[in-house]
Amino acid sequence: MEVAPIKPTISFDDFSKIDIRVGTIERVEDVEGADQLVRLIVNFGDHKRKILSGIKQERENPAEIEGLQALFVVNLPPRKIRGEVSEGMLFDIGYEDGILPALAMPERPVPNGSRLG
Repeated sequence: MEVAPIKPTISFDDFSKIDIRVGTIERVEDVEGADQLVRLIVNFGDHKRKILSGIKQERENPAEIEGLQALFVVNLPPRKIRGEVSEGMLFDIGYEDGILPALAMPERPVPNGSRLG
């Protein structure tokens, strides 16, 4: 893999606008008619969200991530994909570099809803 150049500098204020939280992936479900998308049901402690993610072809068994904690962006506007609304974005590492992605996750269990930073 060739390491990509670092993106332009942003201000700390811009970075602090991104709300990144830990959630537990409770269920991974197929999205009808989608080759890449799965529906994640994610527990953030005080609520659950449906987050669509294009990980279906990255894993032999996408359900293997059920029960794992991962990092999610939770303050993006809802986005309609294939007729369903996604309420956030899963952080994974490697997709942009063309390598098999890995979940961005805490090194030990933390309470659902814990914030980055």
